[in-house]
Amino acid sequence: MNDLIRVRGLHKVYTIGDIEVPALSGIDLEISRSEFVAVMGASGSGKSTFMNILGCLDRPTEGAYFLEGQEVGSLSPEEWAHIRNRKMGFVFQGFNLLSRTSALENVELPLMYNGTQGKERRRRALEMLSLVGLGDRVHHTPNQLSGGQQQRVAIARALVNRPSLLLADEPTGNLDSKTSAEIMELLRRLNGEEGITIILVTHEQDIAAYAGRQIQFRDGVITSDKRSNQRSAIGDQLTAER
Repeated sequence: MNDLIRVRGLHKVYTIGDIEVPALSGIDLEISRSEFVAVMGASGSGKSTFMNILGCLDRPTEGAYFLEGQEVGSLSPEEWAHIRNRKMGFVFQGFNLLSRTSALENVELPLMYNGTQGKERRRRALEMLSLVGLGDRVHHTPNQLSGGQQQRVAIARALVNRPSLLLADEPTGNLDSKTSAEIMELLRRLNGEEGITIILVTHEQDIAAYAGRQIQFRDGVITSDKRSNQRSAIGDQLTAER
């Protein structure tokens, strides 16, 4: 079986006072290893709730979530923390870097949490910074880097533990169009050349077009699930400019 993720009958209901608000209403889905998937939908569609469950940040009310064949949706918070550290990388709209810490030290941080020793920690952090094209910026602090460079540091940090899954939540939301295209080209290259499974949340069609698969959420259900090799209009424009 090549499925990295499998969810069955996934429901999530939030209780606000005496009112129950359904966020997900019976999601069935498989995502294979090395896929690049864009999850789309308007505010309140359920896409963020779905991503939080995949990232072991929220628990389904009903249903099952399997990661690499293991049912993880019902595990303890301690077991979730171990899975997040070992098997997942997270990239957010805000770069979430430590402001007075170098790019190298920011990328080393997840390795410190799992006890990786100093020399190996440095080697792997340098390897990831080189992979995202920042081998010459390792000692720069975030305020010495552009927005796109900061997001590259965040991506390197997300990858340094060699996770099975990279979860990216609106990773270009704070970037201009040209820089957004560069970050998306980087993610597409990491997916294509390194085989990293990427699940991306976005509300922008141009950004979603970089992914090989687009899943649309609406009112807590999946309304569309399609695969495409279409290139982003932004990416085509950037390529033409070069």
